[in-house]
Amino acid sequence: MTATEPGRILGIDPGEVRVGVALSDPLGIIAQPLTVLERRGGRFLGELTAILVENEVTRIVIGLPVSLSGREGWSAQRARALGETLAREMQVPVEFHDERFTTGLAESALLEGNVRRRPRRAVRDKVAAAVILQSYLDTARRQRP
Repeated sequence: MTATEPGRILGIDPGEVRVGVALSDPLGIIAQPLTVLERRGGRFLGELTAILVENEVTRIVIGLPVSLSGREGWSAQRARALGETLAREMQVPVEFHDERFTTGLAESALLEGNVRRRPRRAVRDKVAAAVILQSYLDTARRQRP
């Protein structure tokens, strides 16, 4: 894990239907929820490419859904396949970061903020992406010499 080069880092909470997207600040300190993209409809890669170019993204971090025992199942395989596609198509390094509990943390944060059910559903994925990215940034910062 190396988040040392300058530029923004994009965080992704991969879902089968929706993909939550978050973005770091240029110094790689703070993650912010950005958007939710629909995977269906054929516009996903184009929309993601536009986000990468517009924000000068230098790295992508994808949440890797692993079980409590650390085993990777079907969802993790789909996340890795997405990562391979993005690395190939976007020409940007892709890393994976454990996403256990991120949806629950995002849901809890939204509940604490008194966000109603319908709006909560609409933003949960991008908040989960921000939780994944913030965890990655914090871990990378602790590992620096």
